[in-house]
Amino acid sequence: MINDKNNSQEPTPNQTSSNQPLASDLETLSDREPRHWAQTTISDPTLENRSNVFFAAVEMTRMPMILADPRLPDCPIAFANNAFLDLTGYEADEIVGRNCRFLQGAGTDPNDVRQLREAIAECKPVALEILNYRRNGTPFWNAIFMGPVFDEQGELIYFFASQLDVSKRRESEMALRQGQKMEAIGQLTAGLAHDFNNLLQILNNSLDRMKDKRLDHQAFDRQHMIAQQAADRGARLTRQLLSFARRTRLDPTEVNLSSLINSFKELIEMSVGSQIDLYINLRLRLPDVKLDANYFEMALLNVVTNARDASSVGGSITIKTKLVHLNGDAEAHRLKPGEYVIVTVEDEGQGMLPHIIRRATEPFFTTKPSGQGTGLGLAMVQGFVQQSGGRLEVESEHQRGTSIHMIFPVHASKEQTETIKKNTGYKAHPVDESPSSPHILVVEDNADIAQYATDSLMEIGYQVTVSQNATEALDVFQQALSEQKPFSAVFSDVIMPGGPNGLVLAEKISLLRPQTPVILTTGYNDEMSLNAPENNSFEVLGKPYQRSELIDRIQAALSHGSRSGNGRQTSDFGHAEE
Repeated sequence: MINDKNNSQEPTPNQTSSNQPLASDLETLSDREPRHWAQTTISDPTLENRSNVFFAAVEMTRMPMILADPRLPDCPIAFANNAFLDLTGYEADEIVGRNCRFLQGAGTDPNDVRQLREAIAECKPVALEILNYRRNGTPFWNAIFMGPVFDEQGELIYFFASQLDVSKRRESEMALRQGQKMEAIGQLTAGLAHDFNNLLQILNNSLDRMKDKRLDHQAFDRQHMIAQQAADRGARLTRQLLSFARRTRLDPTEVNLSSLINSFKELIEMSVGSQIDLYINLRLRLPDVKLDANYFEMALLNVVTNARDASSVGGSITIKTKLVHLNGDAEAHRLKPGEYVIVTVEDEGQGMLPHIIRRATEPFFTTKPSGQGTGLGLAMVQGFVQQSGGRLEVESEHQRGTSIHMIFPVHASKEQTETIKKNTGYKAHPVDESPSSPHILVVEDNADIAQYATDSLMEIGYQVTVSQNATEALDVFQQALSEQKPFSAVFSDVIMPGGPNGLVLAEKISLLRPQTPVILTTGYNDEMSLNAPENNSFEVLGKPYQRSELIDRIQAALSHGSRSGNGRQTSDFGHAEE
């Protein structure tokens, strides 16, 4: 039962030997931490009585929900409602007893995972959006709220998490960013045409001179070097433009922002033009941050373009980077204490009035004349900075200029990352190596990847046979069946050159022996949504995968077997989406 309490009353914990955080511990948290309702406690922690009205409501809602049990090792899922099963494509017996990390994949941001892990460790509520993957390998953006649940003695007994599929909104945001990028490219066109004409002029001049000086080796070599440098600069500009224009999901990598800005300063120079002075002051030996380099280029060019439009002839724009440590002043910036890299763009333009500053980052708000701006520039920059874990700040004074600050958190060092990986809570279940231990067929055309999978599985006691393509794998599988020594599971790549792919192999194996579970792996999860079999009977592990992820999927498949039959009847309304 759930007992309602007045919000002003605090639960009084009894003496207990448990090491779990108590509900009263939440009251000691700083007011700066996220708060949530703590006025309910649980008097009956069991999940056996599912006939009451609350369970009926939870099962009928379109909002995906789960309960995880922190009293058990690795905090496994104890309950998932129908909407969660609809959202992820799993059945209840395939997820109960497993840690929810099986939803994570190659594109999941480790910072999001870290936030969830820290919230569990500190017994705090948390709300975030994370990239998860369905059973068939297709990605979706999952808006999660997770919070602790206590009993009457103040003991932590569950973590509750509600989910919401926000993929459509994310896709809309990405489409808006793409439109903004194309607008920025249009603004760069004149500068690019001018610069490329200059490069072509240099090339033509050098080729003409090389023809005349072919017998003067020193002069010939000098003109050849000038032509080569011009060609290299043109190729570099083309690569940057194509990279800038491409449509893609955020792909965060560790980057040094000073080095990154220096690498595309030609584009910045063309964006500013020759009538405004450009100063670049980049701090050396900056620590790395983690963000999408292409989107950062787009964001910086948008800010620089705005600064150019606000500046008069003879004015100046300054781009600089610096490292700061926020401690007591972190709250004023709405950031956590720690080290941050700040990229600042300053101009001496007309500046903004206070009421304009307040609306500067609103989508579609612009002070430019009709047809000269969409009003998406700073809105897109703010969205990108926030998704990168940072903050955008605007300082401006009318007729005195504007400073735009993009603040990004310093990425954790390699040693810290290794410590996090070691403390994931993953525990592989060893398997005794014997003739009766599970026998896994690994199908992978890349020898190095096949060896990695083989070593990972054999280290915990599985028997492994490797095939390099689907045709060979099918022959091996049929031979094992004829000898009455069937494989326990099949782990296959989807994309293999020549012959059938992994999807065709999986379908044929399911016809030969339906009870054999098949786990597919691919680095092209978006394509899986188009080409995956309609019966959704195969689980997909995205590349690149970790050893722990591989073992977890194999063990889950061996435990639950292959999915067969019609299974649970899904709702025609499906799970809730934003």
